[in-house]
Amino acid sequence: MSGKFTVFTGKNGETYFNLKAANGEIILKSEGYRDKASAHNGIESVRKNAPDAARYEKKTSVNGKFHFNLKAANHQVIGSSEMYESEHSRDAGIASVRANAPDAKLIEG
Repeated sequence: MSGKFTVFTGKNGETYFNLKAANGEIILKSEGYRDKASAHNGIESVRKNAPDAARYEKKTSVNGKFHFNLKAANHQVIGSSEMYESEHSRDAGIASVRANAPDAKLIEG
């Protein structure tokens, strides 16, 4: 698989990144960072932690939809998913992050 990280500046001036699957779908979003260097550190943390199934926190929202967070070893959230209609879809999203993140290219936006 050939995923990619895209780095961009939000309207609030903070730097964000998304992990996109080969089909261009966003499979993981970051929090806002003060600068690009911090966002790049976040990307490296995603690359390092993504293969480890224990780093994923599976969640269900109050409206019954499913999502997940990817956490670093210190338990800090380093990326969050979109909302999914089923647990199966959420788990497929996790599998996609695990497969795409380690070797994903970095695209500055």
